[in-house]
Formats: sequence, C-alpha cells, structure tokens
Amino acid sequence: MTAQSSATASRAVTGGIVLGALGVLAFSLSLPFTRVAVADLDPWFVAFGRAVGAAALAWVYLRVTAASAPTRRQWRRLAIVALGVVVGFPLFTSLALTTSTSAHGAVVITVLPAMTAVFAVLRAGERPPALFWLASLGGLAVVLTFLVTSGTVHGELTSADLFLLIAVILCGLGYAEGGALARELGGARTICWALIISLPVTIPTTVTSAWVSPPHAGVSGWAAFGYLTVVSMFLGFFAWYGGLARGGIAKVGQIQLMQPLLTLAWSALLLGEAVSRSSIAAALIVLGCVVLTQRTRSKG
Repeated sequence: MTAQSSATASRAVTGGIVLGALGVLAFSLSLPFTRVAVADLDPWFVAFGRAVGAAALAWVYLRVTAASAPTRRQWRRLAIVALGVVVGFPLFTSLALTTSTSAHGAVVITVLPAMTAVFAVLRAGERPPALFWLASLGGLAVVLTFLVTSGTVHGELTSADLFLLIAVILCGLGYAEGGALARELGGARTICWALIISLPVTIPTTVTSAWVSPPHAGVSGWAAFGYLTVVSMFLGFFAWYGGLARGGIAKVGQIQLMQPLLTLAWSALLLGEAVSRSSIAAALIVLGCVVLTQRTRSKG
C-alpha cells in the first residue's frame, strides 16, 4: 500500500468515526423519547407511524436528488435493512417501553454493538482481530457492570426484556446490512429506499392502529414522536450508515458502547438528575475501549 493510499484510507476511517459518533448522538435520545411517546400513543402507531412520516421525507429527498432506483439485488438487501431498522427495532422497543423504563432498555441495548459486529462478519465479510473483540467485550462489561451496580437493573427477565433482545438482533442485522449496502448507495439513499420499500407494511399498520386507538397526546408526546420520525428514523441514519460504510461496520459500530451512558447524560441535562462519579469513571473507561477498537485493523 502506498503512502497516499494509506493516508486516504486513514481519512476515510476518521470520517467514518465522526459520522458514526453523530449517529450515536442522534440515537441516544431514541429510547427516552420512545418512552415519552408510548405513554400517550399506541406503541404500534409510534413504531409504524414514524416510519411513514420518515418515508415521506425520504420520498422528497430522493426526488430532489434525482436518485436512481436500486437494482434487483439491492432491493433484496434493502428488504433486510427495512426488516431490521424500519420495522423490527422500532416495533419491539415500543412494545417493551410500554412497561419498561428507557434506562432499563439501555442495558439490553448495550449488546447491540457486539451483535452488529457479529453480523458484520456474517453479512459484510469483515474480520476484526482478537484485540478488537477483547476491547469490545471489555467495554460491554464495563457498561453492564455500571448499570447493574448503579441500580438500573433489577428483577427477573420479563416480556419487555425479550422484546428488547429481539429488537437488538434485528437491529444488528439491519445495521450490518445497511452499512455494507451504503458502500454502494450511500448512507442517505440506503435508509430512504428502505423506508420506501417498507410502506406496504407501515401504512396499513399505521392506519389500522389509528383507527383502533385514535392518537391523542400532549405537546411532549407529539414532540417525542416528531423527534423519532425526523431524527431517529431519518436524519440519524444519514450519518450512521455513512459512518459504517466509511469506517467499517464492526469498528464504527463499537461507538455505540457510549450510547447507554449518553442516555444517562441526557437524563441529567434534560431532567436535572445527578450524575455520579462512578458514571463519569465508567464513561472514561468505555471511551478507552472504544478508542482501542478504532486502533485495531480488520482482516480481509
């Protein structure tokens, strides 16, 4: 590899990390805002209605940019993306958060980076080295330990936990497939086409949900729904899929280890909750693990 090509690759990885971090920042508010939204709105409406709203934005974007239609092979892969991030994750997190807190949900979601890395191996052909897996598991262990010792987790396995685990599996698949496909379509077009291909499912479900349980919510409920539609389901993926495509799905995916701690930080900033020294220490250790994963080189 020449010095020029090495520098270009390094810039691509750096750009991927920056975009990935922006995506994680956007997604870090998803669980709290889902919790707020489902307090007033039907979880099926929250899950599928935001996808319909985001699809409308996607249609405008695709028309303005005169994006060409995907190939038949890309449509099949977009269906996998849609199953994971447009339908699966929003639905099962919405169902879970009708009875579970967003803080508890953050615990289960902590395994998402590892799941994304697994699917990066299975679907995208990436081969992270052993040091990468050790650093990833180390960061996962720190976050879980912190959340358990801080009293966030208690009790036995519930249906909400099972819903969250299903959400994690489907989301990891959708992240890995979408990140790989974004190398061909770009991050923005990948999520836009995934939203469009989901409309035959999302529109009927949204209409049925609204018919059975007419949506009524206060300002906070609709504001949360608006964030989930515009940011969590649309703009956040512009940065996230772009980052995965540029920096590597497994590597950039590990930035999500910071997401549970960011969620707690939002609680302090927006809700006035105190942030303990242990949370700061945990954040610094996890940040070190994330940096270590970025310094490893993938095989193949």
